[in-house]
Amino acid sequence: MDIVNRSFLVISLYFQYYNGTLGKYMKERIRAIRKALKLNQVEFAGRLGMKSTALSMIEVGENPLTEKNIRLICMTFNVNEKWLRTGKGEMFAASPYEQEFFKIYNNLLPETQEALLRMAKDLLEIQKKQ
Repeated sequence: MDIVNRSFLVISLYFQYYNGTLGKYMKERIRAIRKALKLNQVEFAGRLGMKSTALSMIEVGENPLTEKNIRLICMTFNVNEKWLRTGKGEMFAASPYEQEFFKIYNNLLPETQEALLRMAKDLLEIQKKQ
């Protein structure tokens, strides 16, 4: 098999895999992100700079999800790219503040963790009243 035919075969297999099994689950994860953010297709697509019909076609599997759209979704909605591609990990990427907080929290004694959680709940109640 010459290099041209081999290259064509590799590209063909890649697109079958990308648009087949992987694409099937990615389209479901796109819908899950949209639902988690409580956005309809028009709102979600608008934030990405695409038409709602294009998003709809991605969600039903008629159009593949491009690399550009994957990066855009991840950047716009703080989505964990690994989760979007594979389903592994958390849906949303942690912000630097969240990462720092969890590092600190995980190094506290259980009693201190409990006290911090109570304080956070109290602060949330105060915030809701303002």
